Amino acid sequence: MDLVTPGIGLIFWATITFILLLLLLRKFAWKPILNAVKAREKSIEEALKSAEKAKEQMVQLQSDNQKIINEAKLERDRLMKEAREVKDKIISEAKEQANIEAKKLMEIAKQNIENEKSAAIVEIKNLVSNLSIEIAEKILRKELKGDDKQKELIEKLLKEAKFN
Repeated sequence: MDLVTPGIGLIFWATITFILLLLLLRKFAWKPILNAVKAREKSIEEALKSAEKAKEQMVQLQSDNQKIINEAKLERDRLMKEAREVKDKIISEAKEQANIEAKKLMEIAKQNIENEKSAAIVEIKNLVSNLSIEIAEKILRKELKGDDKQKELIEKLLKEAKFN
């Protein structure tokens, strides 16, 4: 059983070796390991901060993009409204011009009709007067076949005529 139970000297030297090993590790290994862990922790923290900044910038960019989109929509609506107004104005001007032209054509047509009517009335009057003269000639020839009757008619007409 001597093999299983250690001796006091062995425990003493193992303890001193362990303590020396701990002191050496503390001086040479723990500080660099802790510094590396702290540096790693610091770099992770900075990465998280930069990720948070990037996230905030993305939110800001999305907000700006939304503003730009809204402004573009407003501009599009304004342009569409102006285009509708111009279209309506052009249509109303065209209708007004068409009405003016129609009125002019109606006036010209009325005047032409009036002129044709006047010409027809003059022509009818001329025809009536010609017919009246022809009828009067026929009647006078029939009644004034003799020279005495013709002289009587001439004297009667001269008395009735007023001399200016």
